[in-house]
Amino acid sequence: MNDDLHFAAIAVLEACRERRLTVATAESCTGGLVAGALTAIAGSSDVVDRGFVTYSNEAKQEMLGVPPETLKRYGAVSRQTAEAMANGVLAKCKVDLAVSITGIAGPGGGSDEKPVGLVHFAAVSRDGTSMHAAKRYGEIGRDAVRHESVLQALAMLKEVAEQ
Repeated sequence: MNDDLHFAAIAVLEACRERRLTVATAESCTGGLVAGALTAIAGSSDVVDRGFVTYSNEAKQEMLGVPPETLKRYGAVSRQTAEAMANGVLAKCKVDLAVSITGIAGPGGGSDEKPVGLVHFAAVSRDGTSMHAAKRYGEIGRDAVRHESVLQALAMLKEVAEQ
């Protein structure tokens, strides 16, 4: 694991431990890399509960309860879907915090409206804190989009944990 991911994951775990918070992830384009970064740190089991990899729309609906209408109206890569994914984690798990990621890592799959490199994030807490971010990384390469997305998700988790 890269040093930046390692230190970002440690920061999330420390923030959660200080407040006795638990975490679960919902990931699409990152395919479990956020959960992987967190669980790469020894002892993370006191914070990390689980991770959902919901790559397909069907998985988003079945595993997280994302409404089909949300996917039809806004698409898988949207603020609305990211928020539904994160809230779905809280509905399915007894965790305190959730983060979700849905985007287009590329190299294909983009459009004028939703270009390659567009990623939506949501982080929520059981106490009602909620945040969204949309990043347009551009065509920097699949690995780079995924790497930057993991860093963004970890930063949002830390921020939600500290509120």
